[in-house]
Amino acid sequence: MNRAQLPLREANPTPVQPTYRRLAWVGGGLLRLLTRQDWGPADNLPAAGGVIVVANHISNFDPAALAQFLIWHGRWPRALGKADLWQVPVIGWLATQCGQIPVERNTARAGNALVPAEEALKRGECVLIYPEGTITADPDGWPMTAHAGAARLALSTGCPVVPIGQWGAQQVMGGKKPTFPTFLPRSTMTFRVGEPIDVADLAGRTDRAAVLEVGRRIMASITALVAGIRGEVAPAERYDLRAGRRVPQLPAGD
Repeated sequence: MNRAQLPLREANPTPVQPTYRRLAWVGGGLLRLLTRQDWGPADNLPAAGGVIVVANHISNFDPAALAQFLIWHGRWPRALGKADLWQVPVIGWLATQCGQIPVERNTARAGNALVPAEEALKRGECVLIYPEGTITADPDGWPMTAHAGAARLALSTGCPVVPIGQWGAQQVMGGKKPTFPTFLPRSTMTFRVGEPIDVADLAGRTDRAAVLEVGRRIMASITALVAGIRGEVAPAERYDLRAGRRVPQLPAGD
């Protein structure tokens, strides 16, 4: 049976805020009705304990689809999201009630979000981060270069880092700006979970070279998963927002 078809109480009996469970129950039901789910095995996702989930960001719609995937595999994600969302009526209230983590992007306080993220990991929770920091600007939708947050969190906590590649949400809501979703024809939300990313050789380091290397490993793993979903060869270069174009990737250790 497709796991997405399981009742929420059976798929995920782990206690969580009542608002979060109710929202998941309603949202999950709507997603089953409006989209299709192609979920690969999630054996690499720990059933319990602190875990950092990293995924590519392709649409304003994909957080809902990715949350459904994680919740129905037994984990309640605590996602890092842009603080502006907390100012939006209803959405901000729901984000607070569901224990999500605001990030004040492009400010000196952006790194402060790692403190509640570290606390969540110490409690044994699942922290979800989009390493790119925003929806991809790559002209063909491929993952971009990583920001430092996910790498710093991995190095500071030692928690497993599990990559997820996704595809399909951009067909419901394309582009970087929110638009009215398109549900006909029904799009397929595809997810693939990779093996945990090994960063043990860099444990305890906080220098820029270590952070860049962990970010490189994260994006390489995610990109490989996305390439597998798409059945295409990913470009050798990766889009960098600061450069406004694809740039060469340094080999490991450089």
